[in-house]
Formats: sequence, C-alpha cells, structure tokens
Amino acid sequence: MTRRAGLLLGLGLALVLGLLASYLLGKLEPYEEVAEHGPAPEVASSPYLAAEHFLRRQGIEARRADGLEVLDGLPSQGQTLMLLADRGNMTPRQVERLLQWTANGGHLLFIAERLWNEEEGRSGDLLLDLLGIQQYMSDELDEEEAAEDDEINGDGEPYPDLTKLYLENEQAPAYIAFDTDFHLFDAQNRAHAWANSDAATHLLQLYHGDGLITVLSDPWIWQNRSIDQYDHAWLLWYLAQDSAVSLLYHAERADLASLLLRHFPLALAVLALLIVAALWHFGMRQGPLQAPASRARRQLEEHLRGSADFLLRRNGQHSLLQGLQQDIKRRARRRHPGFDRLAVAEQWQVLGRLTRLPARDISQAMRPLPPQRLSASDFTRQVAHLQTLRNAL
Repeated sequence: MTRRAGLLLGLGLALVLGLLASYLLGKLEPYEEVAEHGPAPEVASSPYLAAEHFLRRQGIEARRADGLEVLDGLPSQGQTLMLLADRGNMTPRQVERLLQWTANGGHLLFIAERLWNEEEGRSGDLLLDLLGIQQYMSDELDEEEAAEDDEINGDGEPYPDLTKLYLENEQAPAYIAFDTDFHLFDAQNRAHAWANSDAATHLLQLYHGDGLITVLSDPWIWQNRSIDQYDHAWLLWYLAQDSAVSLLYHAERADLASLLLRHFPLALAVLALLIVAALWHFGMRQGPLQAPASRARRQLEEHLRGSADFLLRRNGQHSLLQGLQQDIKRRARRRHPGFDRLAVAEQWQVLGRLTRLPARDISQAMRPLPPQRLSASDFTRQVAHLQTLRNAL
C-alpha cells in the first residue's frame, strides 16, 4: 500500500468514527436519578434528632441527656426536662429527686408508660401513681365518660381522631395526632390544662410546687418521621418556649454483652463453638483407663510409702528430718548416759566414737536444718546421711 492510499484510508476511518459518534450523541438523553440510601446513621440512632434541630432553629437551647445524672448540674428555673426514654428501671429515690427538681421551679414532661390496674390499685409507673394520673385503654371507658368527652369536643367535629388543644385568644385549636387507643385520667383533679381527641384525653398539665408537669399518652408525634405532621412541631415549641430543653431518650445504655450480641452475633457464635471444641479436646481421656487397685493388697512397702508421702505432704521436710535426728539422739542416750548434757561438739564426738563414722558425716547429718525448703536431691541426700548414722548406733 502506498503512502497516499494509507492516508486516504485513515481519513476515511476518522470520518466514519466521527459520523458514528455524532449519531450516538444525538441519541443520548441526560436524566437525573435519586438513589435512596435511607437515613444517616446519626438519624437512625437518634429518633428525636429532628426535634432537637427544630428547637435550636427556634432559638431554644436544646441538648441531649444520657441519664438522670443530668440533674446534678441542671438548675430548676428556666429548664424543661423531657423524659422520652423508657423509665422501667427508675427507682423510687430517682422519682423523688425528679419531683423535687420540678417543685423547685422546673418543667417536667414525661410519657405515661403503664395502664392502671384496678385490682392492684396502681399502675407500676412510679411517676403516674405519685401524681394520681391513671392511664386506660380508650375502649375501656364507660358510656358516661365517653359522653363527657363528646360534650367537651362538641358534635360534628371534623377531625374526631385528632387531639385538639385550645388556647386563649385563638379561634382555632392546634391539631395533634396522638394514639387514640390510650386515655389519661386525672384521678386527683389536679390538672389545670388538657387536650382531648373525640375518644380520649392525651395531654394533662398540672402544677407541682413552683414547677410544672406535662404528661403525654405517647411520644411518637415528635419522632423524626412524624414531627412535620399537623401541629406536632408547634406543640413542641409551645411546651418548651422560654426555657432551655434537655431531651432524655437514651436513658438505658446497653451493656457490653448486649452491644456484642447486637453487632457481632456470628463472631460470638464462632467463639462459642471454639470454646466447646476446646473443652471437648481437653476433656478427652488420653490413653486407656487405669484399672482400679485391688483392695486385697497388703504389701508393707506400699503402706510405708503411702505413710511417708502423707507425712511429707502434711508436716513437711523439716518434721521428717528432725524426727530422724531425735531418734539418733535417743539411741545415743542408751549407749552413753548423760549424752543430752553434753555440748553439741562433744555430742558429735561421742557419735563418732560410737559409730566410727568420720566427723564430716556426723556434721552433715546432725547440723541444724536450713529454714528454706530443700530440693528433692538435697532432701534425699540428707535422709541417707541420717539413716546411715542411725543404723550405725
């Protein structure tokens, strides 16, 4: 192929590719696609995160509390404490401290957690029982109470399932979507404000000392998925206005075992299997079973060995060695009267004459024992010296 032909072929290919690219670009249409990845981890772990941000946008100081320890540095005046967490583990001492904080001028808001038990005369919710507030299922209300609620709300209410909160100098009420399955009853008639749906009462307010207590039938209206509905956000602002807010909704911290079980179940299962396998391995018998010893044995050597082992374990080395030395002295007294009254050096000389053993062997056998424990070889050697000396007397 000539150079000119190659140049023409290259231009032709470039032209074809250009036309093809122009055609494809003409067919392409840009579009946008939104990928939903769900809520961020912070949102998933904080069901009232939107409520916190809303309060801050309204100029209200809002912070999250992890437990009732927040009361240690929390003044009562100008403060609102919202207990939105489970209070099942709250102690009577904590309840008393919380009510005292409220009586000093604080605003306490909490959720009714237990239903009233007519037979026991209590609900088990310490805060509700102390304040005389009882919670029932709405379908358990008698006809007289239902008629009173209808009279309060009026006939022909356009939103019977919504809770209405009426304010002075306001023509229309605020609407909140509480769960209509629950009803709050003020048994001591202490409440000065309340909010009802067509079927039940869902909000009560009462004074406590110099403070204020607000009781709600359920808290879901302020969770991330619901705070933008109806007048939920407005109600949060209305109850928190003119104060700083502490939201407590993670009061019960999970312990280490619960966190591991929640996040690493497979790893814990593998660890459990490894532990079982290790116990099985180390618990296996190595070698055949040893036949039990016959009860008919009566060998003197075994009895002596067993007795010596027992005395060694129970009394120690020094007791056995001192026993041999005392036995040697007793035998020497029989052969040499007045042996005990002699000095140690003279006693060793007498033992040398009686046994005809070298002075070095006498000294090795009868010298005072060291306070520390002897090694097995030193102990055996010392016993051998004493036995030789005793046998020679």
